[in-house]
Amino acid sequence: MNQGNPVRQTRSVNRIRLDLAYDGGGFAGWAKQPGLRTVQGELETALATIFRKVGAAPTITVAGRTDVGVHATGQVVHVDLEAAQVADLDRPRRGGPAPIGLTALVRRLNGIAGASGDVQVQRATFAPPGFDARFSAVWRRYEYRIADAAALRDPRRRGFEVWHPTALDGDAMDEAARSLLGLHDFASFCRPREGATTIRTLQEFGWARDADGVLVAHARADAFCRSMVRALVGACVAAGDGRLATRRVPELRDATARTAEFAVAPAKGLTLAEVGYPADDELAARAEQTRARRDAPGSFDPDGGLD
Repeated sequence: MNQGNPVRQTRSVNRIRLDLAYDGGGFAGWAKQPGLRTVQGELETALATIFRKVGAAPTITVAGRTDVGVHATGQVVHVDLEAAQVADLDRPRRGGPAPIGLTALVRRLNGIAGASGDVQVQRATFAPPGFDARFSAVWRRYEYRIADAAALRDPRRRGFEVWHPTALDGDAMDEAARSLLGLHDFASFCRPREGATTIRTLQEFGWARDADGVLVAHARADAFCRSMVRALVGACVAAGDGRLATRRVPELRDATARTAEFAVAPAKGLTLAEVGYPADDELAARAEQTRARRDAPGSFDPDGGLD
């Protein structure tokens, strides 16, 4: 991912990339909803407060929406600021020297949206030409953590891991995961959305134990449809418990129909870890290509659904 900070832009509208982390336990998901606390709602409220005297209230575009209880360490959004709003970030404040520019933006966002400590803007950069947090992305990577009976259970991590009551067969889980790789119709693992395709390329999916014996999965795809990662994890857990033969997992995928042979895994073990983008000179072309796929019949949802 590009983490550079190009020279300050001088266009009438300046696109800013924000890299975020959040604890999803206190949010009703990503998307803004009336009367509910959401990540988007907190950030847009903070932006409206920061620029309340300068221009229109900014809105944000996210790389991948996350569902209730899902966390993020590598979420990406963009926000378009008017030239006057960018200039206002350099305005002297009362009380002596203070951060200016995008450093000031990060400080103020974290002071308002992050006041509770469960969402933090980690960095802000001027986006390269053609960058779109949603449409320019080429892949999303999620992590899922399970502390089974064979693992060390650290109470400090209980909000980010699922504690499974019995010992799981990690090798069987890894075998099941790897049997799902490639370009397939994942309708069996998705909550359907009318008019949208469930065809995805699962580029990476496997399980390994960390130093504490916690089972950790990494799943990467061009995009994920709604609840797909948690359904994939649920099938692997069933294989690890001996309730589902590993050979049965790809058979269920190829049936392209929802099944009761496994349960969807809980949200709290899931974290959006990283979003991948192409080289700067390919950003605009990628965004145009993804928009075209979205607008085609049987559309492709490029933002990762609501996992």
